[in-house]
Amino acid sequence: MTSLYVREITREEHLAHLRLSPDASHLQIPEWGDVKPDWLPESVGWFEGEAMVAAALVLYRPLPGTRRYLAYLPDGPAIDWRTPRPERWLDPLVAHLERIGAFSVRIGPPLVVRHWDAATVAAGIAAPEIRHLRELPAAGIDGFALDAAERLRRLGWRPCEEAGGRGFGLGQPRYGCHIPLAGRSVDDLRDALAPHWEQSLNTAETAGVRISWGSASDLPEFHSLYTLTAAHDGFKARPLDYFQRMWKALNAEDDDRLRLYLAQHDGETISAALMINVGSRAWHSYAASGRRGRQLRPSSLLLWRMLCDAQAGGAETYDLRSITPALTEDRLLGRLRFKTGTGGRAVEYFGEWERPIGSQGKVLQRALGVYLARR
Repeated sequence: MTSLYVREITREEHLAHLRLSPDASHLQIPEWGDVKPDWLPESVGWFEGEAMVAAALVLYRPLPGTRRYLAYLPDGPAIDWRTPRPERWLDPLVAHLERIGAFSVRIGPPLVVRHWDAATVAAGIAAPEIRHLRELPAAGIDGFALDAAERLRRLGWRPCEEAGGRGFGLGQPRYGCHIPLAGRSVDDLRDALAPHWEQSLNTAETAGVRISWGSASDLPEFHSLYTLTAAHDGFKARPLDYFQRMWKALNAEDDDRLRLYLAQHDGETISAALMINVGSRAWHSYAASGRRGRQLRPSSLLLWRMLCDAQAGGAETYDLRSITPALTEDRLLGRLRFKTGTGGRAVEYFGEWERPIGSQGKVLQRALGVYLARR
């Protein structure tokens, strides 16, 4: 078997590879590097001889006071994770990162370890003795992903939760919700809705809620609703210029990469969300709503329109992003019920893993932990 090597590639080479391998995460396209100005982006490729066989986006963050970097591959790399020898892919990546000056690397293999169907989750929510998704019978378990975890441990990688979650506010959700679209009609999707979801759609439609696409000029209106959502749900809101930068960056190569959807009633926008389209997947992102008009259930009609548009556009999966795995009564349980009420399946991802690089890697990882603790 020919050995692999990793080197920097151009943006054009990266985009060309994505056109041939369209299943990359939106966090692994070169445009995503333009959304993150505090990170230094680099596109890299794996080569077998002269042929590029995989590509990834690496984000570098300097450790203050040094010329060393934390290297991060969110939702990546998209390599052959079913191989019995992941070191064939990972060792040349680490060697490249060490040449750049990285002291640590963090990866997020795009693997789903377990999934649960919507009916099982609904039953778990209704059962007071069930407190976590892991206590429910899974509809599917990926044995290859479990094997990959053991192989990574033997190679010196560790799950980031075991390492204390170091790293500049990094981290993708460990649990999410996917709505399968491949081979399904709109009627199939409608039939899969939970009764409370069907009722919400009827409420919004009867009340005259209207759904439309927005443009860049509507981002301030979206952001106003988003900041209200952040205050209500207790998270820190991103500034408006983040979304303006995202709009410009993601739509630079493909003007349908990022869409803004608005739900309006009597001329007032009462709910909004972003949809990111990459390859065969669509991501539901930054759903926002204010206090006004919530009784009209605009978020349900908004998501339904987005779901139907994704299905009509050929997407095979609609990704509703993060959910809570805890099945106890708290503010996140309503979000879990809302998302799985679409008929979506709850999924557990492989999670993020890290390893030190070079002789000073562990020392600099500890220094990073001290720096973050003092911020």
